[in-house]
Amino acid sequence: MKRLLSLIVGLLAVCGLLAYTSQSLEKSSGSTGSKVLNLYNWGDYIDPTLLTKFQKETGYHVNVETFDSNEAMYTKINQGGTHYDLAVPSDYMVSKMKRAHLLQPLDKSRLTGWGNFDQQFLNQSFDRGNRYSMPYFWGTLGIVYNDKMVKASDVQHWDDLWSPKFRDKIMLIDSARDIMGMSLVTLHKSMNATDPQTLLAAEKRLNTLAPNVKAVVADEIKMYMIQDEAPLAVDWSGEASEMLAGNRHLHYVVPSEGSNLWFDNLVIPKTAQHYNAIYAFLNFMSEPKNAAQNANYIGYATPNKKAKALLPKAVRHDREFYPDQKTIDHLQVYRDLSPSIVELYNDRYLEFKMHH
Repeated sequence: MKRLLSLIVGLLAVCGLLAYTSQSLEKSSGSTGSKVLNLYNWGDYIDPTLLTKFQKETGYHVNVETFDSNEAMYTKINQGGTHYDLAVPSDYMVSKMKRAHLLQPLDKSRLTGWGNFDQQFLNQSFDRGNRYSMPYFWGTLGIVYNDKMVKASDVQHWDDLWSPKFRDKIMLIDSARDIMGMSLVTLHKSMNATDPQTLLAAEKRLNTLAPNVKAVVADEIKMYMIQDEAPLAVDWSGEASEMLAGNRHLHYVVPSEGSNLWFDNLVIPKTAQHYNAIYAFLNFMSEPKNAAQNANYIGYATPNKKAKALLPKAVRHDREFYPDQKTIDHLQVYRDLSPSIVELYNDRYLEFKMHH
């Protein structure tokens, strides 16, 4: 009887411990309570002092969970069981999430800062009328060069990268869509091309670039460029801003003939629960002073026109990260292509990498 009683007491203790642990984990993941906001964001993609300020002003505590790719974010939300109030997908992923019925429409009547946004960064093809998304940051794909090794006049256009003088000198970001897109622009084709023959031509064009390619790399491209390991790189503006901050000899150029215009956006997942917190946060982040502070911290371009006006003159007039209107007019937003076309892009890109 004592053994049975001890067993029962032990089981109850274990159950109690499990319940406490479960409750603690639930709280730490931000899934409980009414005075919270559960934000699913890219890593280090918001000024932490803004989160503190938001909490002090509103009383809502922000729980942040991070992801490292759009696809990882999509998979987790699509699988269910999460209650994120806001997520930060890129342009093409907004389209995909809409089609999968994973998003809730914005209630514009509750948004107080919508008029602060630059109209040219609204109503994009991935979400006409911004029914589901509010722009967070935007940027481009371009060329980073080191002025100790390369003259600015030699790298103003994508075609310049094919020059024999750059043999074994270029680092490429490991991204099928971007590198294929760069090649398509040199052929005067859309970065959203779907014709198999056009994509084959883009691969052949890339194959002729192979002698100039020093390496195809991922995040480490920033370290290599900062440490003068290569004179040239093709990368995104956000990554470039980190490189430029680490090496005063680095510069960034967006070819005027065309490139990618990307957007990261705030959206409300279908399973969101804390609507007062959601709209308080969206309005808080739309305030020009807060958006400008966030842009200064992140180093990306803000779509908030009134926030841009608050940035240092050297920043808001920096054509590397805020291109002139002529260049912007030639930028292209990626569309969410069908799985078969995405596979074709990947196949053509892998063929190129094999040549390298």
